[in-house]
Amino acid sequence: MTSPWGPRQSGRGPDPDKVSERLDRWLVGDSDKTLGSLLEVFQEKGFAIAFVLLLGVSALPLPTGGATHVFEIIAALLALELTAGREQIWLPQRWCKLELAGPRRQRFITALMRRIRQLERFSRPRLRFLFDHRLSNIVFGLLVLGGSAGAFFAPPFTGLDTLPSLGVVLLSLGVLLEDFAVVVVAIVVGVAGVVLEVVLGSAAINGLESLF
Repeated sequence: MTSPWGPRQSGRGPDPDKVSERLDRWLVGDSDKTLGSLLEVFQEKGFAIAFVLLLGVSALPLPTGGATHVFEIIAALLALELTAGREQIWLPQRWCKLELAGPRRQRFITALMRRIRQLERFSRPRLRFLFDHRLSNIVFGLLVLGGSAGAFFAPPFTGLDTLPSLGVVLLSLGVLLEDFAVVVVAIVVGVAGVVLEVVLGSAAINGLESLF
């Protein structure tokens, strides 16, 4: 089965064609900066890179006001496809036309590219044998689904969607780089974000009940 994050590489090092370099070529190219064109560029790495772009908006400390919910829904759908064993991404044509870059999102793209390059500087392949398996696909999809749900149900304007989204972004980058250390950090960040949501949400509900 073809891996959603790309074929196994021979040798000791990671793929020399870095994630940031492929994103750079997509950004400066002539194609529309839509989700569909991004998937065409990355193809075999489509699932993982789509999660990075879709959840990257809410993972950065930028105000969104709940406008990222459509991205989180798409990410959840893709996670279900990955868990079900699909080798290629399917999305409605309307969603494929979703704009991911351009002047309106330049601040987001600049910040995201900076973070990806920082991670690539320190990352290296670790425990590569754990990647590129049917079981790892299922686990990857389930973790993304949980992180997307955590980001979606976070109250708007609270910033509580940041940690679950960041967990998904780090997880996807860890899978792309085949670095298990990054995957572990991603899981810790994502779980911490969901727990924080539950704790603060319960405290808010209890506070409101005490007022009435």
